[in-house]
Amino acid sequence: MKFNRKTIIGVLSSFLLILIVLLVSLHISSAEMNDSDMEDVFDGIPLNQCLTNQMSDIPESKNMDRIITRFMWRWNIVGASLAVVKDSKLVYAKGYGWADKQADELMTPSHILRVASLSKLITATAIMKLCEDGYLSLEDKVFGPGAILDEPKFQNITDPRMKRITVEMLLRHTAGYSRSKGDPMFRTREIMSWAGMKEVPDMDEMIAYSLTQKLGSNPGSTYRYSNIGYLVLTKIIEVCSGMSYERYCQKKILHPAGCGDMHLAKNFYEEKYPNEVRYYEGEESELVNSFDLNKDGLFTRTYGGSNVEGLIGAGAWVASPAEYVKFVCSIDGNGTIADILTEESVREMTETSDDSSHPLGWINSQKGTWTRTGTLAGVSAMVRRLPDGTVWMFITNTSNWKGARFTGYIGQMMSDAFNKVTWPTDRDLFSANIQE
Repeated sequence: MKFNRKTIIGVLSSFLLILIVLLVSLHISSAEMNDSDMEDVFDGIPLNQCLTNQMSDIPESKNMDRIITRFMWRWNIVGASLAVVKDSKLVYAKGYGWADKQADELMTPSHILRVASLSKLITATAIMKLCEDGYLSLEDKVFGPGAILDEPKFQNITDPRMKRITVEMLLRHTAGYSRSKGDPMFRTREIMSWAGMKEVPDMDEMIAYSLTQKLGSNPGSTYRYSNIGYLVLTKIIEVCSGMSYERYCQKKILHPAGCGDMHLAKNFYEEKYPNEVRYYEGEESELVNSFDLNKDGLFTRTYGGSNVEGLIGAGAWVASPAEYVKFVCSIDGNGTIADILTEESVREMTETSDDSSHPLGWINSQKGTWTRTGTLAGVSAMVRRLPDGTVWMFITNTSNWKGARFTGYIGQMMSDAFNKVTWPTDRDLFSANIQE
């Protein structure tokens, strides 16, 4: 077969065009991968992994240590961890008891733990960052035509009031979600049965299911604590950023704050991170069915009874107190430690207009004291920023029969303990991970 010059040129031109299209496609895919799918690598050794108990073995803390030890003995707490920032310096970071008693592993400040609803403060911070960068506003509608989650999978809306929900309502727990059937985030087994699902519902399916239910109150009218609301915020972060929730938070929030060892939790002990603790439930706890309708047998709530992994932005982060207080110092507007949010965003998160208004991410911000608590099977946690700028976090790897009320006992214990210590002014453990 013979080809004339015109035919050859045509074939070469077509080949060149195809090559250009392929190269452009590869470039676009690479750009998207670099922006959203490539893991953001933390530069350096995470702070907590540079800390030891011996670094906080100081004479000034002896009386405080005794109070904490007695508290743990009284409430049968297997292990606990504490970090304290004073005058923008990490003056204390120490573990108490056991990180994993069966493995004969003592608790140290290097260990990470599930922080339960302290995760919500990370999620709220990510939302505020997206607002600062112009990707959304607190007044934006979430569901319905033209809203953030205007997608086919979220169109089956039973209660038309859902279309009035805004981002701010989700943050303040005033979206109106009902808990008449219990917290849906801890009833995945039942939801699978009610909705005829064959697999454990993922984030999108949980949100879609919630849209088929009626609200308990008008959006914006009543405070009703809602984990599903923060799951919706998790989805909003992914849609607006084009990244997975975990990677966006790490890349835009946590790593800039200097926190390199904070991750989303897994459900089972065998899946835990190398420096993650074992979780314990009280003697009064009972075995329960799996969160997965397909699995037979009984499980602890800590490992298999609850879908901890499915909480995502509502309660699935694991962290060390040392890094978590560093994160808090980066969103407090103090200025001594570089903030990752503007002063206006910090003010929006912490100011409340009246006694019925709740802060964003924080659970309480009255009289200049900001508090966030968290409770899961196997975990009780509290972080608090005092009016003088002091930040502390205390967390256990053990459940208590008082449930969420137990964090109040932690707060009182820490207040008593702080009355017994005078912090040295020449200590700053934040410098422990500065590379020479």
